[in-house]
Amino acid sequence: MDMFTRPRRLRGTPSLRAMVRETRVSKNALVYPLFVREGSKIKEEIPSLPGQFRYSPDTLPYILEELCRAGINSILLFGIPAEKDELGSGAWKGTGAVQQALRVIKKEFPELYCITDVCLCEYTSHGHCGVLKGQTVDNDKTLPLLARTALSHVQAGADMVAPSDMMDGRVLSIRNTLDENGYADTPILSYAVKYASAFYGPFREAAGSAPSFGDRKAYQMDYHNRREAVKEAALDIEQGADLIMVKPALSYLDVIHEVSSAFDVPCAAYSVSGEYAMIKTAAKAGLMDEAAIVCETAASIFRAGAGILITYYARELAKWMDEGRIG
Repeated sequence: MDMFTRPRRLRGTPSLRAMVRETRVSKNALVYPLFVREGSKIKEEIPSLPGQFRYSPDTLPYILEELCRAGINSILLFGIPAEKDELGSGAWKGTGAVQQALRVIKKEFPELYCITDVCLCEYTSHGHCGVLKGQTVDNDKTLPLLARTALSHVQAGADMVAPSDMMDGRVLSIRNTLDENGYADTPILSYAVKYASAFYGPFREAAGSAPSFGDRKAYQMDYHNRREAVKEAALDIEQGADLIMVKPALSYLDVIHEVSSAFDVPCAAYSVSGEYAMIKTAAKAGLMDEAAIVCETAASIFRAGAGILITYYARELAKWMDEGRIG
């Protein structure tokens, strides 16, 4: 049989496959999420996320040293307060968990790039992402509180802020507040496309952020919608977002592709807690090779168009890159 084109020619050896690989993965594209809670001498494993821990600001250096050794340069901080109230005022408190953590990090690990999650759900007594008006979240009254929170993070040392609340107009509110206070150069990574997803379950246990009533479907996106994702991303970019995010990742590869193709700004994807927990559970049961499935799913997210991957598997992925299992 005469065949001039034989695709298998380019699959013959590991070196050749690596040479012609279409999707490249880099440690620099990985972001590791961290949970920080008020207090001291805290390192407690999160039952719903095996291998993940809540840290107090003074115990953070242990995990940060591991990350630096692994070659992970960027982290995403979530705060867990000692006390909550109706407004979530602990979110912008100068002595809050995130603010304390940032000061520790910038003193001891200045090379780490610190992104902070900006939302009120971990801090409100009702678990919703903003100020309540009856049984609903008051969008416009929430905006100044989000901006105040973002400013407090930047003043404490945050390199980038990432609003995750899904309030309309919050990027513009944060951008204006940062600019007015001398932080025009601080970038905003917007959770522009955040779906109301069942994949968030383990995170809500980890951060203590489950709503005490109802759900978040009135402000997070309906998972049936794809075109709406482009609309949301466009609005946030117009308002000053420098980067955009799609969350979750694995069930939304089509959305990652759509959004990353539509805009000339960096696109991140968040492989969320439920994705991590499912793989952990299946691997523990002996149903799959953990390293193989994590590498494959990570590559699929980058292949879809993400340039940045936020993942609880960042440390392991860095190790598997060194071993040549993904790259």
